[in-house]
Amino acid sequence: MSDLLRLPLHELHVGLGGKMVPFAGYEMPVQYPAGVMKEHLHTRAAAGLFDVSHMGQVILRPRADMADLALALERLMPVDVLGLGQGRQRYGLFTDDTGGILDDLMFANRGNHFFLVVNAARKGHDFAHLQRHLAEVATVEVQGERALLALQGPLAEAALSRLEPGVAAMKFMDSAIFLTEFGEIWVSRSGYTGEDGFEISVHPGGATELARALLAMEEVLPIGLGARDSLRLEAGLCLYGHDIDETTSPVEAGLTWAIQKARRAGGAREGGFPGAARILGELDEGPERLRVGLRPAGRAPMREGTALYATDGTPLGAVTSGGFGPSVGEPVAMGYVPAAHAAIGSALEGEVRGKRLPVTVAAMPFHPTHYKR
Repeated sequence: MSDLLRLPLHELHVGLGGKMVPFAGYEMPVQYPAGVMKEHLHTRAAAGLFDVSHMGQVILRPRADMADLALALERLMPVDVLGLGQGRQRYGLFTDDTGGILDDLMFANRGNHFFLVVNAARKGHDFAHLQRHLAEVATVEVQGERALLALQGPLAEAALSRLEPGVAAMKFMDSAIFLTEFGEIWVSRSGYTGEDGFEISVHPGGATELARALLAMEEVLPIGLGARDSLRLEAGLCLYGHDIDETTSPVEAGLTWAIQKARRAGGAREGGFPGAARILGELDEGPERLRVGLRPAGRAPMREGTALYATDGTPLGAVTSGGFGPSVGEPVAMGYVPAAHAAIGSALEGEVRGKRLPVTVAAMPFHPTHYKR
């Protein structure tokens, strides 16, 4: 793995017994000695600490005013940027001219600039995309050195508030900056597990000390990529490059909740984003296919790539994410099927090792979410 990049907390992960694997160009811990199952269940019951420093962090500073920059960002994604209040964060989607998804991201309004977090595998593309389209209205400042930690679970607030009491007042999707003994930390009350929690951007000089301080607390365990994937799958959350990509539209992917009224037909700023004709058309008429939750019968997981069929043998699509859900105690999966087969309760079949096995379209999330509203 000599050609891979290392996280700012690499030595800490190795010291904790993390099993390091290649992921998105980095050496990443996939699990620790506790194992994926225990890490998953501990996050649901207490608090888990994830190192997500491989993600891309970027600041957009307006050359004139924030409103101009917000409107420019709206020309890149079908999301209400102008209406996002100071100190708030929102989920966004970069789209292309065909209505496909270039990346999904989080962006926060921090008063005099926007702070974005983008996917690791797409950050080079996204940084260039932002520079190409926003250079006239903003400076694009890549935060290449800062670490990013995610503290997730019902006891995340209790743990982090011992170090910074101000986080306890934050609600889901709030964004704030605190000056602490670990340096300036940029905190959002968000994550990708379906649990309450925080994402914390911190300078490398304070990252290891912050992580050690959290891990010294009884309720906090280090969590690797394995449990991160099973947690987000149970929460019904998309993984870029698997459940969404340039071949999927936001409507097909079931992400219509991310397209606010202002950007829809009849809204104050209808359209004006790449792929608007297709996306608005699908919002009006419905897409040809949809991302659905899937519950395989029995105990055998249906992994990514498993072919899906109607009960009469007609090919329908494929699983995009799948595995065993530790919190629900059975296999769960997601995939795309024609709209006519997407109703909850629809009986399908998935081909596992040459055999067609029953699978049922199911509601998502598979496990209840617990955000602090």
